[in-house]
Amino acid sequence: MKDVLLPTSLVGSYAQPDWLIDRKKLAGRFPPRVRARELWRIAPEFLEEAQDDATLLAIRDQERAGLDIITDGEQRRESYSNRFATALEGVDIANPGTALDRSGHSNPVPRIVGKIRRKQPVEVRDVEFLRANTSRAIKITVPGPFTMSQQAQNDFYKDEQEMVLDYATAVNAEIMDLFAAGADIVQIDEPYMQARPEKARQYGLRGLNAALEGVKGMTAIHICSGYAAIIHVRPSGYSFLPELAASHVNQISIETAQSKLDCSVLQKLPGKTIILGTLDLSDMAIERPEMVAARIRRALPYVPAERIVVAPDCGLKYLPREVAYGKIRAMVEGAKIVRQELNAGLC
Repeated sequence: MKDVLLPTSLVGSYAQPDWLIDRKKLAGRFPPRVRARELWRIAPEFLEEAQDDATLLAIRDQERAGLDIITDGEQRRESYSNRFATALEGVDIANPGTALDRSGHSNPVPRIVGKIRRKQPVEVRDVEFLRANTSRAIKITVPGPFTMSQQAQNDFYKDEQEMVLDYATAVNAEIMDLFAAGADIVQIDEPYMQARPEKARQYGLRGLNAALEGVKGMTAIHICSGYAAIIHVRPSGYSFLPELAASHVNQISIETAQSKLDCSVLQKLPGKTIILGTLDLSDMAIERPEMVAARIRRALPYVPAERIVVAPDCGLKYLPREVAYGKIRAMVEGAKIVRQELNAGLC
């Protein structure tokens, strides 16, 4: 991976097979914050084996498409955040609360009734399974402390900053274990830093740095405007991005395709590797490689190619599998075009 110019990667999720999860139910609701076991098509006693099989399919699709960095496709998750958030001590998931989603809709969420603590590793087996089934570099994602704090009903903490920092302690312990299990990159998903920038400035950034305290491996953060299948309108710019220049994270994953982001903002993140979103997930049409190449070129005046990882705008969870595969294949081919141009001195 280190020797590849413009390496390619998923942000995190890949399309789950129709035989694994009820995709109509998935698409017909907002991303679950509490457990949503009714989404699974497989009986509980066979579910882990089925999720393993789906993970193998996701790995092989990524390898076949030519991705340089492989994820588990988040095949075992109902959403990017709920599996980890509901595994923590201090939350009552049997009697959930409610909180407003970033769309302004009320959503059932974990209800915080005590101090947030991590009881045991949550995603270590995911990393071990991924590491055992690919020889390529691997990445795993974990929800961020600020985002989890915003996806919960707080009935315990008098100080929101204390709540975020307790979430950060749990995330920090998980990250340490994920690297020990073989992860090459651990990504923290923090979309609510974009959704609620004022609170993110008050204590979200402190929570992010606390989650990374003492971590030695390669880390990333993903901020976005929400799944394109659910949140259809994109702002033209980020409400929280330059602030990340002061964070301890190594890589920053951002959307540029659907929003047609003015990439000059990337100059405000000196020293950070940019995971560059180049696939528009609101459009079921598969991009031509030339379109992906054009989206990569838009960033090159502001970020050297050595600091760019090519990726989709966000997770591919809500796309049909054949569309998801076609898009990442086009992404790989688009990166090849620009890589060849750079090697020939044309860019």
